[in-house]
Amino acid sequence: MKLGILLTTFNRKQKTLSCLNSIYRQKLPANVSFDIHLTDDGSADRTAEAVKFHYPAVHVYHGTGSLFWAGGMRNSWRKALAGDYDYYLLLNDDTVLKDGALTTLLQYNENSASPAICVGATCDENGKITYGGKKLRSRLFLKSQTIHSDSDFLDCDLGNANIMLVPAEVVRKIGILSDSFTHGIADYDYTLKAKKAGFKVVTAPGFLGTCIHDHGKNWKTSDVSLKDRIKYLMSPKGLAYHEYLGFIKYHFPLYYPAAFCKLWLKTFFPVIWTTFKK
Repeated sequence: MKLGILLTTFNRKQKTLSCLNSIYRQKLPANVSFDIHLTDDGSADRTAEAVKFHYPAVHVYHGTGSLFWAGGMRNSWRKALAGDYDYYLLLNDDTVLKDGALTTLLQYNENSASPAICVGATCDENGKITYGGKKLRSRLFLKSQTIHSDSDFLDCDLGNANIMLVPAEVVRKIGILSDSFTHGIADYDYTLKAKKAGFKVVTAPGFLGTCIHDHGKNWKTSDVSLKDRIKYLMSPKGLAYHEYLGFIKYHFPLYYPAAFCKLWLKTFFPVIWTTFKK
């Protein structure tokens, strides 16, 4: 069984090295092997050089600094497709895998008659969940709740690709992450498309890694100028206005008017939005 592990990085040398170390610490069955494909998107901190020094077996590719997360992951994934892997593991470079994480991820598909995407939950240093799988509360609107179990695989609809195992059968049917997304949203879009194509998406039991939730609020407060708030609205690392609305239009068309209004409410009236969110 061959596993292609996909990462992208930008100026996070120490975090990337810690992530790679956690991969190589994994104890896997004798019939399981892996290759690591990493895109360094023009890091100035010599991440690529450090990776090649400490982990020469890693396949390192170079970006121009404009790929962002989704673009970097697509680059790694496209390169890895030549390897004809049985599974592709999407992994954030700031995630440190816990011992046995890969074995747990593979477990569901080994015992299932049909392939499924398997999402691994992460926690912070206090044991609080940071990323993982979510269940939609409605098929018509983007309303979801995080689900997690210490002992069971749970069906979910949305998954963060901090840790996400994708069987080759899924890739052959729906491809890789969509070119429509620059940075975020691409993982949610991918899991929803997989569900629509007839595949299951599950979240694995326990915490399979540690990763700090560093996104904070997804809007700027009133002490930020309107010009900068609009800039954040349009930025791929902000609210990604056009990409987010495209995502909503494709997956939740009835939610589109509300999503449109909420984006502008966050931007023009952050005080009202903050009060509303409470």
